[in-house]
Amino acid sequence: MARPLDGIKVIDLTNMLMAPYTTQVLGDMGADVIKVEAPEGDPIRKIGPFRNPGMGPIFLNTNRSKRSIVLNLKTEEGHAAVIELIRGADLIIYNRRPQVMERLGLSYDAVKAVNPRIIYAGVFGYGQDGPYAAKPAFDDLIQGAVAIPSFAQIAAGGGAPTYSPAAIVDRCVGLWAVGQINAALFHQCRTGEGQRIDIPMFEMMTTFVLGEHFSGQTFEPPIGPPGYARILSSDRRPYPTRDGYVCVMIYTDRHWQAWFEALGTPDKFADDPRFASMTTRTENIDSIYAELAELLLTRTTDDWLALFEAADIPAMPLHSPESLLTDEHLEAVGFFKTVEHPSEGTIRDMSVPAIWSETQPAPDRLAPRLGEHSEQVLREIGFDDERIANMITSGVTSTPAN
Repeated sequence: MARPLDGIKVIDLTNMLMAPYTTQVLGDMGADVIKVEAPEGDPIRKIGPFRNPGMGPIFLNTNRSKRSIVLNLKTEEGHAAVIELIRGADLIIYNRRPQVMERLGLSYDAVKAVNPRIIYAGVFGYGQDGPYAAKPAFDDLIQGAVAIPSFAQIAAGGGAPTYSPAAIVDRCVGLWAVGQINAALFHQCRTGEGQRIDIPMFEMMTTFVLGEHFSGQTFEPPIGPPGYARILSSDRRPYPTRDGYVCVMIYTDRHWQAWFEALGTPDKFADDPRFASMTTRTENIDSIYAELAELLLTRTTDDWLALFEAADIPAMPLHSPESLLTDEHLEAVGFFKTVEHPSEGTIRDMSVPAIWSETQPAPDRLAPRLGEHSEQVLREIGFDDERIANMITSGVTSTPAN
């Protein structure tokens, strides 16, 4: 079956999590993603547990649908090889700082001189016109810079600021990059024009966080502090029940009316001025959520879920990391698949979470061993066996040990 990006060639100069996640999505969509790794490999390979060194679970779950070639870009021969790869590519994506790409002889001007139609996408920390331009960036740092831990502290009612327990910056910016790159590919296909795209983490995540938390600061002059009261309420949380927890979202007028009808107190929706509108509920959200939390303690989780289902009020049970893996819905849609990896044996893989009627994205290969495709890719750009052998001997490239 054809996939939407079949025929697109991507030179992937990325490592760690954010940008490799981007290129995995592009690879699942059909792009031929050539992952260029340093001789020591992507550092994320080294995060275990392992069956074999260099093939840790985060790497396996962020690098499928790619081929791996080892190139030491600091050598003349390694640089020459990547230039030949770029010559026939549609897209180059990197997550080094632009200053590093300049030192490697792979600035946009240098790459454009080789391939004027190429899309040159950088996914890095900060926009290049500000004082942070040359600073390194990681998920935790950007979370702090866009106030996520501070908002978490407010929502918790005090205590220490805390990071999100997921790599939310890396994943969000990675997906944002997919959208930007696909739009650039569309433009390239229509016009033949390439271009440079800078995708800074700090700026993107600022829009992500302030989309709901700009609040009164949206207006000039400001008419209130930043922060969306409902999200920052300390009682916006999985609610304890008599025997566990439940997640419920009583939000619209209809939800609240159905809630009070299910409780046998239908008049309260009209009689209590706090519930008159979305505005009044937001203004009184702390007291509303506190009362809700107290009431939910009086019945079991199953009792509440049955009531919410009957009233058509959005609700879900609270999963643990373990129970998520056996969720009945994910099982019914075939989300988790058991597959055979050539070197790692039986592993569990996740499906592409989108359904296409004609060109369904899907992985075409599992995550590669370090340098698994070095010889294959070098031959594709015209390197002969003697040249490849010399590159292996000199450490410019490598192949798996067995």
